[in-house]
Amino acid sequence: MTAKLLPYSSLPAERIGRHAPARLPATIRLGTVHLTVADLARSLAFYESVLGFRVLARTGAAAGQSATAALGVAGSDEALVQLHEQPGARPVPARGRLGIYHLAVLLPTRADLGGFLRHARGRGLHVGSSDHKYSEATYITDPDGFTVEVYRDRSRAEWQVSEQGEVQSALDTLDVAGVLAAAGDAPWQGLPAGTTIGHLHFYTGSLPDAAAFYHSALGFDIETWSLSGALFVGAGGYHHHLGLNVWAAGSPVATEADARLLRWELWLPDAGSRDAAAARLQAAGYAVDPTPDGPIATDPWGIRVLLRAAAPGQA
Repeated sequence: MTAKLLPYSSLPAERIGRHAPARLPATIRLGTVHLTVADLARSLAFYESVLGFRVLARTGAAAGQSATAALGVAGSDEALVQLHEQPGARPVPARGRLGIYHLAVLLPTRADLGGFLRHARGRGLHVGSSDHKYSEATYITDPDGFTVEVYRDRSRAEWQVSEQGEVQSALDTLDVAGVLAAAGDAPWQGLPAGTTIGHLHFYTGSLPDAAAFYHSALGFDIETWSLSGALFVGAGGYHHHLGLNVWAAGSPVATEADARLLRWELWLPDAGSRDAAAARLQAAGYAVDPTPDGPIATDPWGIRVLLRAAAPGQA
């Protein structure tokens, strides 16, 4: 029997997802994603010319520190991605290593997605695509083998849930013609103002262990749990801020010799919610280390999250 599907808006918020024992605030957001790359100039050519990021700041290698570049978008001085050069870093293999699966750049509108898709195709690049029901997504691979998803969300009124409150996902064929048409004749001018890091997706070694860290301790709700080998977790009813899968289970964890995720940042609305999340992780037995920017917690596969607190009035 096919499960009955309902409009997302037909269920009250308290019935969406499987709630964490102590939930993250609905107003969390993802911050800077830090990646190591083998050749900074090569990566910048891709992240600027193909993806459309702007370089906000750049440092050279000195005193044992790697060369870096902070990347953002028009109208904001916040870095969405920071690249750290590590000459000789091994590229990500096709099946991946335990660690990052992809980072996902969220565009404000369907027209923006159409503009990006037309731009990337015009450069002769291979662009994957999919319709996830709640979003329309494209995928492209950077020079180190990292997958970057570029997507747009449908409005929540268009999402579907099961009677049990599970947000419905799919891997349907993208309406490429419709997405391209939405862009009209507007020229591509890079990533628009309002672009954010919408979600991250990780290769993990065990879904129960991933749920223990990200759901039970950190506090994300499980929004989708019926996918094969994956859980999608989020806050505030969002379809997912993090994807957690075991599709590369058995692969090695990314090491210091590899192009890899150094850390990602989770912004909480205040110091109290940040400290509470850190305390839950520490109480559950996970490593939590203090830094000047906030506590960093490490999951079972070496994925590090920096917990940050918004200044008053900036949440």
